[in-house]
Amino acid sequence: MMSARHFLSMMDYTPDELVGMIRRGIELKDLRNRGVLFEPLRGRVLAMIFEKSSTRTRVSFEAGMIQLGGQAIFLSPRDTQLGRGEPIADGARVMSRMVDAVMIRTFAHSNLTEFAANSRVPVINGLSDDLHPCQLLADMQTFLEHRGSIKGKTVAWIGDGNNMCNSYIEAAIQFDFQLRVACPEGYEPNPQFMALAGDRVTLTRDPREAVKGAHLISTDVWTSMGQEEETAKRIALFKPFQVTRALLDLAADDALFMHCLPAHRGEEISEDLLDDVRSVAWDQAENRLHAQKALLEFLVAPAYQPA
Repeated sequence: MMSARHFLSMMDYTPDELVGMIRRGIELKDLRNRGVLFEPLRGRVLAMIFEKSSTRTRVSFEAGMIQLGGQAIFLSPRDTQLGRGEPIADGARVMSRMVDAVMIRTFAHSNLTEFAANSRVPVINGLSDDLHPCQLLADMQTFLEHRGSIKGKTVAWIGDGNNMCNSYIEAAIQFDFQLRVACPEGYEPNPQFMALAGDRVTLTRDPREAVKGAHLISTDVWTSMGQEEETAKRIALFKPFQVTRALLDLAADDALFMHCLPAHRGEEISEDLLDDVRSVAWDQAENRLHAQKALLEFLVAPAYQPA
């Protein structure tokens, strides 16, 4: 019974499947822009479990299901308590008998793996403390749209070695690009992911070194959800890692800048950076919708045809 495919990490798919998915995202975006009604998930239901709050993840998954003809149920941290009260495995067994897929945004990555192990239907990682693979689908789609294949290119990650950075490491393996990570000492990405990537990823303390000649520069907030008490310390430590227009000037002439948002202007990016012609953050945010629609279409079998 438990043979559903899940999307917990970029490593759950082959490179060809991932490229196919982002190409499909571009096709679905085109259909949407042309006003073509396409509803392969009519009658399908996605349950969305949020332990962490979210704007883009909620809106993109909910709108995506509606656009594909299905529906989404939003469960806030008050509505469900993963592992607090009811064992995760029990919750998964029950919920997966009622819906066609489950998207979970949580803290501990083990919540996802345990839920998936007991679910009859596909489980999607909407973000965990370890990884944010849906964001990477959107980022890779955005690069493909603007610059073509990312294979063989150089990407710079500036700032905290957080879940986004870990997902960039997985993407470097799967999409075959070089990744340079510039972070302060003590804020490196998970060594497990670094080991997996081998010489595809290089670590530096100098953002200028990381950005030199890079084709894509990405960053994220310095303080992630759940780390609020560290804010002042982090702001002081990360100051030299702010991405500015001057920093981008060291990158390749056709470099793109991405940020998974929300952005703290004046912290990880200069006040004016999102207005820079090299920034594609708004396209990137929109592509969460289209990349995830491609993912949902891939995971959730077509609706039953009436007899």
